[in-house]
Amino acid sequence: MGSRDGQTGFSWRQLGDPWVFVATGFGCGFVPVAPGTVGSALGVAIWWFVLSDQDVYTRAAAAFAAFFAGVLIVDRVVKRHRLGDAPAIVLDEIAGVWFALLFVPMSPLWATAAFVLFRIADIAKPWPVSWADTRVKGGLGIMADDLIAGLMASVVVGAAGLAMP
Repeated sequence: MGSRDGQTGFSWRQLGDPWVFVATGFGCGFVPVAPGTVGSALGVAIWWFVLSDQDVYTRAAAAFAAFFAGVLIVDRVVKRHRLGDAPAIVLDEIAGVWFALLFVPMSPLWATAAFVLFRIADIAKPWPVSWADTRVKGGLGIMADDLIAGLMASVVVGAAGLAMP
């Protein structure tokens, strides 16, 4: 298997590097179809089993910690392997979906709604997601558009939750 994402020399063969292992969501970023969706699903699974029963402050702290650690990890990987926002890098989707899930109760329906809204915002890239995606470079840029997409999804899901009787 060569370079799955069209970037020279970046493939599953680098999974022995712990930075690549984490940046690719423990390797799930190398799946051949929809790696961003798979990474987001991994983020939901981690949230479900680790964070869903925590208060919103703990969830927010975990999401921001993942974001800031992700900036450093992803920046290191893209510089070392001379990559842009390679599809195999899914740590941004993992952290981003945690922002989408900030105010969601432990419910399959609400978690699915947050996941779907996050993926729509991440793929469609409405403003300001598109601004961060095109204007901010390196690890910060790769992580920032997903943070914004997650916050947008969080606002929509949170408003829907407040509107429910």
